[in-house]
Amino acid sequence: MATSPDLQSRAINTLRFLSADAVQQANSGHPGLPMGCAAIAYTIWTRHLRYNPRNPKWPNRDRFILSGGHGSALLYSLLHLTGYDLPLDELKRFRQFGSRTPGHPEAGLTPGVETTTGPLGQGFANGVGMAIAEAHLAAEFNGMRTSADERGTENDIRVHPRPSTSNIIDHYVYAIVTDGDLMEGVASEAASLAGHLRLGKLIYLYDDNRISIDGSTDLAFTEDRGARFAAYGWHVQHVDDGNDVDAIDAAVAAAKDDPRPSLIVCRTHIGFGLPTRQDTSKAHGEPPGDVELEGAKDKLGWPKEPRFFIPDDVLVHFREAVDRGAALESEWLSHFDAYATAFPDKAVELERRLCGELPPDWDAHLPDFPDDPKGMATRAASGKVINALAARLPELIGGSADLAPSNNTWIAGSPAFQKETPEGRNFHFGVREHGMGSVVNGMALHGGVIPYGATFFVFTDYMRPAIRLSALSHIPSIWVMTHDSIGLGEDGPTHQPVEHLAAMRAIPNLLVIRPADANETVEAWKIAIARRDGPTLLALTRQAVPTLDRVIYTPASDLACGAYVLADMGDSDPELILMASGSEVSLIVAAGERLAAEGINVRLVSFPSWELFEQQEAAYRELVLPPNIPARLAVEAGISQGWEKYVGDRGAVLSIEKYGASAPYKTIYEQYG
Repeated sequence: MATSPDLQSRAINTLRFLSADAVQQANSGHPGLPMGCAAIAYTIWTRHLRYNPRNPKWPNRDRFILSGGHGSALLYSLLHLTGYDLPLDELKRFRQFGSRTPGHPEAGLTPGVETTTGPLGQGFANGVGMAIAEAHLAAEFNGMRTSADERGTENDIRVHPRPSTSNIIDHYVYAIVTDGDLMEGVASEAASLAGHLRLGKLIYLYDDNRISIDGSTDLAFTEDRGARFAAYGWHVQHVDDGNDVDAIDAAVAAAKDDPRPSLIVCRTHIGFGLPTRQDTSKAHGEPPGDVELEGAKDKLGWPKEPRFFIPDDVLVHFREAVDRGAALESEWLSHFDAYATAFPDKAVELERRLCGELPPDWDAHLPDFPDDPKGMATRAASGKVINALAARLPELIGGSADLAPSNNTWIAGSPAFQKETPEGRNFHFGVREHGMGSVVNGMALHGGVIPYGATFFVFTDYMRPAIRLSALSHIPSIWVMTHDSIGLGEDGPTHQPVEHLAAMRAIPNLLVIRPADANETVEAWKIAIARRDGPTLLALTRQAVPTLDRVIYTPASDLACGAYVLADMGDSDPELILMASGSEVSLIVAAGERLAAEGINVRLVSFPSWELFEQQEAAYRELVLPPNIPARLAVEAGISQGWEKYVGDRGAVLSIEKYGASAPYKTIYEQYG
């Protein structure tokens, strides 16, 4: 049924003023984006977005991202109006303690919020990851691509038409992105990758209001944004009036017909009164105030009272989404039943993956490394574990920021994910650490895959915002960080992390594991795969470290406790505790053997994960670190910060409190004591 222009106009104004009333009542927030983007959001949500408000996690739903998370009131208004479990009282509690309407959208808190946004550019890049996951699952479960001679030119890559029941994965990623998103470097990294991969299911509508908090974008942001995205390989369109629903609708339809990712540049005018007003203070970053709010309502013919007014027919119009969404999901479920009949094995596998369940015996047949004084680098052991896991976990996918040979992340027997081979499980993220982090988060949020991203540990500096958001949002991304200390040697201090372990350990809900040898690396990966409610970071060595003899020393499976007693050496109770993580464990083992030979009783503690250790009962922690043994030494090739909790007042830390140096790693270890 066609919507009358009057109803459409009032529906858009309902979005505007629900959002504005929420901001004003909270006396906090950003009214400009909801005012300027209401027509854009209305067009997406009523004419294109496929979703089911009563089942926000329907697997084949389209994803919607409000990348400019400061405009969260707009998203909450949409969710309430279309029938998600977000009562009007929650909009009235906008930005208040304990509400489901925080200042910026948070995944997992509010039904219908796909990703946590606010740090600009992150939502943009998350959407790229979601589109990658969709393309990968579609290639894996929807059928085969055409042969090379049927593809046509590089600009005409197509897929064999299949019955609709076979295209069981088929959805889009939509986003509203802002000037701030496009200014942030992470968006540029992700956009470049998306253009290269020709992610045609990605449709972003750019709120081109040419205003930032400082003032006009002419102050610092004057390049031709459309030309920039065209250069990335995107399909770029321009809509002269961001309030023109039909023009926006036509642009989205054209975007769907193009095989490239799409940017629709919608010219809008931020402001709290008429659409032509330019006001960067109250329009963008401050509540409007009662006088200006009422003036805006007057100009648009909206009642001043009551606040949070929703016309009955407007609510009925928006709530059509409930029946429409139920019908869309029901139709998909019917297709899935037919799909399961035609492809029973694929259907079972897809259901398992979409539910996030691990297959039985997924951790069987992992490597068991024999003891070896020469040993191997834990990055090399990690590569072997990845391939053993990949054989039983087809959802395991990932790659490196241009460092696959160094990070040992390649899954043998699978191609790279490219536009011609979206079934590939290996990713060339390019030298784009920050973009990689945010893209991996998007892949994990999409579901159906277990993604990892890898680089040198020192470059967590470049991707810390994405790592932090993975922890804040409980995203089960896996971060594979190699070259974890001055032990990488000749590359010198620019590449040698010294403060990075402390920095990563400081992030709440990030599980950091620094395994001591190859077998601890196996156990670390088992923890990372099993952890589905938060991210795990593995800090791995470049240099070879001895593989401990587990007949002499405690089994590596005790890594799950975070810290464990490797051995007590000597003839009596321990009088000294030596503890270390990662490559330094082999140093305390050698020291313990020497001290025991000199008649000193020593306890050796491998300490791969502070976070896992803190999860243990107090009795276990005291068993490993008895309070009656105050003589303790922690050894780590990084700064000492944090170790004082475990060494106590009478203990010490052998650490590195300065930057590294360029030399063979054994020389550096000698020179640094």
